[in-house]
Amino acid sequence: MAGSETNTNGKDGTNVPMDALWQGEADRAEGEPSLLIDVQGFEGPLDLLLHLARNQRVDLSRISVLALAEQYLGFVEQAQALSLELAADYLVMAAWLAYLKSKLLIPKQQDEDGATGEELIASLQFRLKRLEAMRDAAAKLVNRNRLGRDVFARGMPELVVIDRSSQFSATLYELLTAYASQRQRQAVSHVQIEKRAVWSLKEARVALVRLMGSSGDWVALDRFLINYALTPQERASALASSFAASLELVREGKLEVRQNAPFEPIYMRVAGGLSELDEDENV
Repeated sequence: MAGSETNTNGKDGTNVPMDALWQGEADRAEGEPSLLIDVQGFEGPLDLLLHLARNQRVDLSRISVLALAEQYLGFVEQAQALSLELAADYLVMAAWLAYLKSKLLIPKQQDEDGATGEELIASLQFRLKRLEAMRDAAAKLVNRNRLGRDVFARGMPELVVIDRSSQFSATLYELLTAYASQRQRQAVSHVQIEKRAVWSLKEARVALVRLMGSSGDWVALDRFLINYALTPQERASALASSFAASLELVREGKLEVRQNAPFEPIYMRVAGGLSELDEDENV
């Protein structure tokens, strides 16, 4: 059988290393059965024999076609599970070798219409190149990454995440305006004003008549309002109404009023007697 050191005989009778002749051939697929030929002048795979014949490195006239056919039939019988495509390839190779040898052995006829041996060699070279191209394409397809074995697809499609960022540009006045607007929204919108406790002029006049009586001494106005004005709001209203009522009594000549200096306490006393005040009170 052929090994890495197998030698073949060329047309000139010299020994040629098989590896040097087989450099242009692609490596056969691992585990693929191969038809090994052992005939006179050659020992090795059948496709190697075709390669040598293509490069005119082997003398086909020295190869026994009968031995080639017998070895091919024995190979087919032993390989019952051999694929039909591979068996057909080897059958075509063997047939072309036999036909090519017959053309080389039979003398050329002048009136022969068929192809010559050189034409057959050229046709064989074309077929071998096409076979090499198909094998090379098949090897490239087999060696590609397979989905689910070497490479894997992505899982479920992912949602697109949109990352948004806001940038604000504002002056100090705009910031203060916005802050004031927010504060106004938070403020109480409903304002309820409580009713103030006020003295009327009539109530102040009655109170002055009762408090003054028939006293002829000067008495400060604030003194009479201590018991009536309990809160600061009531004190202001009582003081204003009492002062207005005292001026009305002064105009009627029933009361005298004096003040020693600006912003000093106001003093008053009865001028016309208690009976007249009582009459004014009852009117």
